Amino acid sequence: MTMHRTTRIKITELNPHLMCVLCGGYFIDATTIIECLHSFCKMCIVRYLETSKYCPICDVQVHKTKPLLNIRSDKTLQDIVYKLVPGLFKSEMKRRRDFYAEHPSVDAANGSNEDRGEVADEDKRIITDDEIISLSIEFFDPKAKLQCTAEDKQPKEEVNNKRYLQCPAAMTVMHLRKFLRSKMDIPCTFQIEVMYEDEPLKDYYTLMDIAYIYTWRRNGPLPLKYRVRPNCKKRKLVHPPDGLNSANRSESDSASDKASSPAGAPSTSSPLPSPNTPLQSPHPHFPHISNPINGTSMTSPSRQFTFGNKVRKPSLNGSSTSSG
Repeated sequence: MTMHRTTRIKITELNPHLMCVLCGGYFIDATTIIECLHSFCKMCIVRYLETSKYCPICDVQVHKTKPLLNIRSDKTLQDIVYKLVPGLFKSEMKRRRDFYAEHPSVDAANGSNEDRGEVADEDKRIITDDEIISLSIEFFDPKAKLQCTAEDKQPKEEVNNKRYLQCPAAMTVMHLRKFLRSKMDIPCTFQIEVMYEDEPLKDYYTLMDIAYIYTWRRNGPLPLKYRVRPNCKKRKLVHPPDGLNSANRSESDSASDKASSPAGAPSTSSPLPSPNTPLQSPHPHFPHISNPINGTSMTSPSRQFTFGNKVRKPSLNGSSTSSG
């Protein structure tokens, strides 16, 4: 099972893909050559193609006679640059407004609102780190939708259960979880999940990330939900203590000794030690059990047991022989 690792990178690592090689700045009105797909600022590439018909990066011929016919405006790339570089869109719109204010003779009637710098951040859906975002937070209850009918007053209650906050766009989901835990006195034995609709959000997501990922239209507060779940702890396997294992083994050993002893004969595991080889029982709590080998009990070869007129001698293989 592969785990997806998330890494955060700096904007400087993306600069080679966001900057124009002709002016050394971030793309403004990004324009791409259709022959090689290299991008530049619109003003930069138009001026460059006035004296050359080749790409300034790969030297591919743009067009034999009219190179301006093979360049296209790249709105997607420009939106990415505006969203990744903080404050770039706002400063560019201000620069354009100042330009037309200083040069009233320039006719900008044919241009768009963006060309004249008359587009606000809200209209372009550009969010900055220091911007204040309004959001709503409510408890996520999947059963509420099923139980709610047209005649119930459940929708009004749901509106009353919402809480509204104003937070900076750079605030993360982790900060919001900590706020909910402290505000509602939720113990640490429970975990809090912040959600957008039915999808849990990552802790490192900022409000700006959520607004971009889920295309928040600014037509109301950013709708967020939360749910509380108990922490899942792994159960540890409990092993029986060593005393119980040894007791179970001793009981099985004693059963095997009884099965191997001859019928009617006393047990050969006598507690009396041999005078020559003193033995100690491996079971201190059960001294009557000797150490079994292959299901039989070891006895001293010098000991003899009499049964009436017969004398039995234990042999080496565990069987007894009679004499007399």
